[in-house]
Amino acid sequence: MGLLPYYSDLLEAGCDEAGRGCLAGPVVAAAVILRKGSDFKELNDSKQLTERKRMQLREVVMSEALAYGVGIVTAEEIDKINILNASFLAMHRALSKLKVQPEMLLIDGNRFKPYRDIKHVCVVGGDAKYQSIAAASILAKTTRDLMMEQYDAQFPVYNWKKNKGYPTPEHKRAIAEHGITPLHRKTFNMAIQTKIDFETI
Repeated sequence: MGLLPYYSDLLEAGCDEAGRGCLAGPVVAAAVILRKGSDFKELNDSKQLTERKRMQLREVVMSEALAYGVGIVTAEEIDKINILNASFLAMHRALSKLKVQPEMLLIDGNRFKPYRDIKHVCVVGGDAKYQSIAAASILAKTTRDLMMEQYDAQFPVYNWKKNKGYPTPEHKRAIAEHGITPLHRKTFNMAIQTKIDFETI
């Protein structure tokens, strides 16, 4: 069974973020409004797709959506306001870039900070249930991945081109050996140092 095209009869924007659990790089959110009457059966949770398929669908979303926006919150900002608030801020920034105002927001997850006076619905696992959220998931994930690949050229020892800043054993080992960069989330680093025995990696 495919994902549902709509939640309601209102003009909906699906919202999702990527990079919340990373040790380095920004958190990136996207908001996508799909055209009424459209049905993109290939859309799915970005985590369930291959990298190649995500990039293909990224182009479909950007060319076929009624409107889309991307919001970015830096590692420095994350350290100042915490990752939960950073995720909300990234979504708000994405929504502010929509050229069409939605009547309803479909938010992936169980919490959200209201945006303007637009009603919203939180949907746990929404990127595997509704096409607009899946589209936002794909756009957020691919945008962030492309950014991390660019950052990899500046800091190749962390292999962000492969791990995208997530806490892989290789990434943790690189932090232990080389320390952190300006792109690392310093509030995350203290937790890493206290919880991980690097000799076991």
